[in-house]
Amino acid sequence: MSESMQGLKRSHRCTEVSKDNLEQKITVMGWVQKRRDLGGVIFLDLRDRSGILQIVIDASSIGEEGFAKAERIRSEFVVAVEGVVEKRSDDTVNSNIATGDIEIRAYDLRLLSEAETPPFQIEENSDVKEELRLKYRYLDLRRPDIQRNLIMRSKMSSIARQFLDQEKFLEIETPMLTKSTPEGARDYLVPSRVHPGNFYALPQSPQIFKQLLMLSGYDRYYQIVKCFRDEDLRADRQPEFTQIDMELSFVDVDDVININERLLQKTFKQILDVDVSLPIERLTYQEAMDRFGSDKPDTRFGFELVDLSDILKDCGFKVFKSAIDNGGSVRAINAKGCGNFPRRTIDALGEFAVSYGAKGMAWIVINEDGSYKSVITKFLSEEEIANIVKSVDGQPGDLILFGADKNEVVYDVLGNLRLEIARRLDILKKDEFKFIWVTDFPLLEWSSENKRYVAKHHPFTMPLEEDIPLLDTDPSKVRAKAYDIVLNGVEIGGGSIRIHQKEIQEKMFNALGFTKEEAYDRFGFLLNAFKYGVPPHGGLAYGLDRIVMLMTQSDSIREVIAFPKIKDASCPMTEAPGEVEVKQLEELSLKIDKLELE
Repeated sequence: MSESMQGLKRSHRCTEVSKDNLEQKITVMGWVQKRRDLGGVIFLDLRDRSGILQIVIDASSIGEEGFAKAERIRSEFVVAVEGVVEKRSDDTVNSNIATGDIEIRAYDLRLLSEAETPPFQIEENSDVKEELRLKYRYLDLRRPDIQRNLIMRSKMSSIARQFLDQEKFLEIETPMLTKSTPEGARDYLVPSRVHPGNFYALPQSPQIFKQLLMLSGYDRYYQIVKCFRDEDLRADRQPEFTQIDMELSFVDVDDVININERLLQKTFKQILDVDVSLPIERLTYQEAMDRFGSDKPDTRFGFELVDLSDILKDCGFKVFKSAIDNGGSVRAINAKGCGNFPRRTIDALGEFAVSYGAKGMAWIVINEDGSYKSVITKFLSEEEIANIVKSVDGQPGDLILFGADKNEVVYDVLGNLRLEIARRLDILKKDEFKFIWVTDFPLLEWSSENKRYVAKHHPFTMPLEEDIPLLDTDPSKVRAKAYDIVLNGVEIGGGSIRIHQKEIQEKMFNALGFTKEEAYDRFGFLLNAFKYGVPPHGGLAYGLDRIVMLMTQSDSIREVIAFPKIKDASCPMTEAPGEVEVKQLEELSLKIDKLELE
């Protein structure tokens, strides 16, 4: 039977107790991690969010009734213990826990809540299937490793707020129910009862509102905010996610980058005691693609791409020559020291390349004696082979892997191959943190589905001044004042300087194929507001979940979100999404077509 805690008040969390408290009377409360009955003495490992504390219960101290109560205790019972702090004998010290040199001798014990046997053991680094863990997420959240993740997340938010407050930012909330302005991911829609047939959208970001705040004179804004995107999930993506969002007036690219470098430096130092050297290296988008095959490059290791097109444009290997003749390229990576890979591993890498769009994968092994092993060398001259080896800094024992196709295919194939090889070599260390800024993104990209240009980021991104004339003549070559901050191959934040001049915004909409009416239909309230004086402004938004995932060395953002969704965007615990009553649908003027769903 459960008891009341009336008259008791917790004096310490478990690991707040130390040798400084010896002989003091304290009260602790928490969950029983483990119970050990040694006959006449019972030991409890008491757990709260701070850690573990050992409780000693014997009849001479707690009385027969209290000891009988302790004999009923099982794992996950919630108890309150009043007792005295004692030093453990040298032979019983437990160096694996923070409180391993002390224990509490109980004088009062109350069973605050009993527990059934949980469906899995509450322990660190559980190998229980994730779907079961998420079905019982309230139990999974008791695991010390998950609790440490969420504590670190809280600390990250707190430090960001402190820093931005000191930098004279204002924390301002923006609406959750807004207008759908499709230009990116799919919106989550919310039907309106008051306006039948009309819908709100949940915001994919506070983008338009934070720009309006700049127009309204608030100068520096930030918000730790929920955002929503109805898109397919992966390890670092959820339908609802959290941004540290900011916008600044009267700034250019360097101003935004400077503030955010200092924020990152402070955060990593205070939380992980990791020194982030400033300034953080910058690469243009094109440099990142040419060197790493990715606009979010992992720069913790080499295996960089090398363009061999000039060397091979007249070669006798048809696959290489046709790729170059058709406007593509031939590029290679040198997997240093991987020439000893068995043939089955090289073949597996070839299959991996095909999964990213390659038609096959050519390769050359440089043997220890300097000779070559490959099926393609017979199509190449000695001079061409020597130039290839020289260009990739080939040495005996190296493995050279080639990509030959359209540039976008070659980038994708080799960019992912270098990561796959690094994973196979186990050289991606989670406790190493390598930042990189990627700048000067393309402003626009061609959509074969829509048969028009679409914004690479969003329609309010400012072009580089020298590229503005190209909006009328060659939009594909226009570069944007856009920047991403990348950590260990993961984009953790991105932003841009925004368009604030009417004539440039009109050019942008024209390049996107919008008529004036279409532009005002989608973004009318912003465009109308821009008639009344707009300061130059720009901003950046971090994916808080992704940053904390990397800081905690987790494999998925689900490990740093209290109640995440699984891959099909459902919640095993609450069983959301679920059906609703017909009456609720009628109030919204909606009707479900069962035939369409079948």
